[in-house]
Amino acid sequence: MKNLLLSVASGLLLWLAWPTYGFAGLLFVAFVPLLLVERNIRLGDSKKPGRKVWLLAYLSFVIWNFATTSWLYFSTPFGMFFAVLVNALLMSLVFLFYHLVARRTTQGAALSFLASLWILFEYLHLHWDFSWPWLNLGNGFSEYVDWIQWYEFTGTFGGSLWVWLVNIAVFLWWLRFRESGKENFTKKNIGLILAIGIVLIPIVTSFIIKPKENNLSSKSVANVLIIQPNVDPYSEKFETENAAITDSLITLIKSGLQPDTDAIIAPETVLAEDLRISQVERDNAVIKLKTLVNDHGKAGFIGGVSLFDIFYDSARKTSQSNTAPDGTTFYDVYNSAMLVTQNQPVELYHKSKLVVGVENFPYKSILEPILGDVMLDMGGTVATKTTQKERSIFKIQDSIAAAPIICYESVYGEYVTDYVNNGANMLAIITNDGWWGNTQGHKQHLSLARLRAVENRRYVARSANTGISAIIDHRGEIKQQLGYEKKGTLNGSVLLNDETTFYTKHGDYIVRIAGFIAIFTFLFSVFKRGTMKRK
Repeated sequence: MKNLLLSVASGLLLWLAWPTYGFAGLLFVAFVPLLLVERNIRLGDSKKPGRKVWLLAYLSFVIWNFATTSWLYFSTPFGMFFAVLVNALLMSLVFLFYHLVARRTTQGAALSFLASLWILFEYLHLHWDFSWPWLNLGNGFSEYVDWIQWYEFTGTFGGSLWVWLVNIAVFLWWLRFRESGKENFTKKNIGLILAIGIVLIPIVTSFIIKPKENNLSSKSVANVLIIQPNVDPYSEKFETENAAITDSLITLIKSGLQPDTDAIIAPETVLAEDLRISQVERDNAVIKLKTLVNDHGKAGFIGGVSLFDIFYDSARKTSQSNTAPDGTTFYDVYNSAMLVTQNQPVELYHKSKLVVGVENFPYKSILEPILGDVMLDMGGTVATKTTQKERSIFKIQDSIAAAPIICYESVYGEYVTDYVNNGANMLAIITNDGWWGNTQGHKQHLSLARLRAVENRRYVARSANTGISAIIDHRGEIKQQLGYEKKGTLNGSVLLNDETTFYTKHGDYIVRIAGFIAIFTFLFSVFKRGTMKRK
């Protein structure tokens, strides 16, 4: 019962620490109860200790996953249960591997292995087909950006490492405190003092290095008009012709357009009726937008569009291509961003970080023959989206280079740095967060965008179909926003920055270090088994 309560406590602490409702400081102790559970079982006389560790860890992580991401149910019930149960399973396996290593080596080596293996697990979630990095620990500080201004050097993996270092220090302190006798106060609490130092030093450093608020009148800026049409994605957005949507959109744009507007930013799939990619320039809706831009003479338009391409040459077929029922017709489907500028061809960027099950079929060649279309049916679509290899930049004017980040892509730190390394001096996020209703989903998504601003020291202009649209500065602070389920526009200024941060240049280098430590400690535990005594 004691171990069960400790397991539940870890799950609840992780939930209560998570944005946007929680206090991130709880992350620093959230794993301590679970570490105590593992130690109690490992040093006890339980039969099948590995299974008990795994089951209790699984309970903790199911509580955390369900409490923080159950809003997925509103868009994909099956997908929600799949994400919660499978992600919790993967997390619990990390803890099981830690338990197995801890039985073979010292406590310190085993804890180093745990922190490193967890970071590798988070990195896996950024790159494999079942990608779901929403609960990566470094994301937990997105509402406390004053604490993590040093993310410009480490990215979110610095936050994940921070969480583990403090949890380990508190755990080791508690063991010593509980087992110490009449030691003096300093000796008994040296671990607690260390843990407090590990918490406070990065926070103090963050306040020291935090950039000052810029006087935009003295800097290179882009004046942006952000559009929030508030079109219901279930009953209107995908049931309305592009021409009708565009008429409404242009009316909204004209209500907020200023003579000095440089960029108009509209949401993901604002043109939701599929266009054939070869006919974009001739589409009536696009022509209307080009006329609007040409009449203004200065502003460029960035917005989302659904595209497709049909072909019959099987040599063109890729792993992301779809096959029609006749078996000889193939087609690619794209969730794209387009740039419309004065008297220039329309530029396109295709979304390349896809939502699992909704936009891509994970390991399609293996699973499709077994499961059929079930993975795609759970998201209401029947086709895998096609991506592109490189991150494109939309050059609105000579001095304005925007990163067209589409929805889910804004969750990926190192991925977004590719836009900046390709020349983006501002981040333009276009998204449709209406699928989840008025839940934590859209709030957490907005909050995660604040991390990308800090990592790259770039302003973010965010257009969300149903909200929350916002302008976020280079310190991660929200300067302006338009509330959820409100129709309207935001006018604001975005600072253009051409400098690159350490993290932008070097990416997730912490993962490479963690990989080395994990391999070293694992081999150490295997080959030193016969000569070491467990402490």
